[in-house]
Amino acid sequence: MRKLIKVQNEDNVAVALVDLKQGEKLRFEGDELVILENTKAKHKISLVELQPNDNIYMYGVLVGRAVTHIDKGGLLTVGNVKHQTNPVKEKTTSVSWTAPSIEKWKDRTFMGYHRPDGQVGTENVWLFFPLVFCENRNIEVLKDIFEKELSISKVSKQQQLLRDLISGNTADVPVYEGGQKAINLENIKIKFITHQGGCGGIRQDSETLAKLLAGYVKNPNVAGATVLSLGCQNLQVDIFKKALSSIDPDLEKPVLIYEQQQMGTVDHMLNTIIKESFEAIKTANGIERRPAPLSKLKMGLECGGSDGFSGISANPALGYASDILAALGGSPILSEFPELCGVEQELVNRCVNEEDGQRFMQLMHDYEKSVVNAGSGFDMNPSPGNIKDGLITDAMKSAGAAKKGGTSPVEAVLDYTEYVTKPGLNLLCTPGNDVESTTGLVGSGANIVLFTTGLGTPTGNPIAPVLKIASNSTLAERMPDIIDIDTGGVISGEKSISEMGEEILEYVIKVASGEIVSKADSLGQDDFIPWKRGVSL
Repeated sequence: MRKLIKVQNEDNVAVALVDLKQGEKLRFEGDELVILENTKAKHKISLVELQPNDNIYMYGVLVGRAVTHIDKGGLLTVGNVKHQTNPVKEKTTSVSWTAPSIEKWKDRTFMGYHRPDGQVGTENVWLFFPLVFCENRNIEVLKDIFEKELSISKVSKQQQLLRDLISGNTADVPVYEGGQKAINLENIKIKFITHQGGCGGIRQDSETLAKLLAGYVKNPNVAGATVLSLGCQNLQVDIFKKALSSIDPDLEKPVLIYEQQQMGTVDHMLNTIIKESFEAIKTANGIERRPAPLSKLKMGLECGGSDGFSGISANPALGYASDILAALGGSPILSEFPELCGVEQELVNRCVNEEDGQRFMQLMHDYEKSVVNAGSGFDMNPSPGNIKDGLITDAMKSAGAAKKGGTSPVEAVLDYTEYVTKPGLNLLCTPGNDVESTTGLVGSGANIVLFTTGLGTPTGNPIAPVLKIASNSTLAERMPDIIDIDTGGVISGEKSISEMGEEILEYVIKVASGEIVSKADSLGQDDFIPWKRGVSL
């Protein structure tokens, strides 16, 4: 088995594929290399002697600089390496792209839920959410009522009301006994979102939240929504309606909006919501899966709990799947702008339009400036878990993270909450925070999210399947309840990047068609955290 790997010819470091012992001698690229320190798998070994301020290259880009002398065969650590990137001012060249063969994919379909606007969902969800945190309790009450009733249980009078509606009983004595539903809601899922926004803070926060929630309604996985408002909050109903109209002036989905301060008692409001929402849910349940081309997939590309293997197994394999989807006319979406620090030049050069390249640089500049003003910086992005498993600079982490986006041209650059409309690779400005970024991807239209991880994370989403892709088999074996796909075969040499990428896309088709349930959905992992600009890395 290989013990070291150099990702690209220009690199002057290599990644340990297994634990290496001090004094161990290896033959690498026709030369003898002596390991100078005990080195855990995933960490980096210098292939040359480095002096202070010498540049360190990995993935063919600058990822750091030496701050002390590092001998050939020496271990790179946070003590002897600092974050370093090249400045980017403009597009320097146009990048040609050789797309992967799509012959075996061009006629493939998935079974999805077709919407009037031409989008196709991988799920069929009726979504409940508040415009302001003051309504979280009422959302939680409705969640309890619907979930308990749909799992055949008895509790409150509101639950009994829903039970009677399901059974068709209008008498005082329920006929819903013995736990048998009179209606089968097999084509619809009912999901609930709560959040801490909508009032307080600055008005821009509420406006951004309105756009994000409008994106969730627009998402093809949503059949319709029930929206709760208090009445006096910053995020007024009119602001939400304006956001909806902006994202889709001809929206044909049912959106039921209720304002508590106009409706009187809680009982009256909840009874009204249950009756009217249930009727709409029954209608949405009539929508069935039908074949759709793979070009209808909008695939969010995410990573979290990354390790030193992520950039050489899971991320490039996902990048290959992303390239296939882009070649088919689908829309892969690469997010997490702090984790693109150091690869800006490559991405700018890949932008089809000059304006998108300029916009990408401006968004990166503005984001980093806000982080610096808060007393931090992109260089502080790697988490303790990242560092422990070999990602010791933000540029090193970014260079591996960007591999999720493959090599296809960048067709669009979007700011947070802007909706994906163009086929091909889209760049979306989000933080690196797992849940905030995933939340943003789905708000911009992703109908499935592919999430690579080297350490393991249970992140999910209320309306879109989130598939976890392990960078190593040890993780997949240790946490089988959260891992959907294992790319460890790339590390062992049993599979190529292209073979693994094709396996990923095959799995995506099955999940998108409802044949396989994602592990996050099995665990009921419905995470939703809006991003407050300038607060998160």
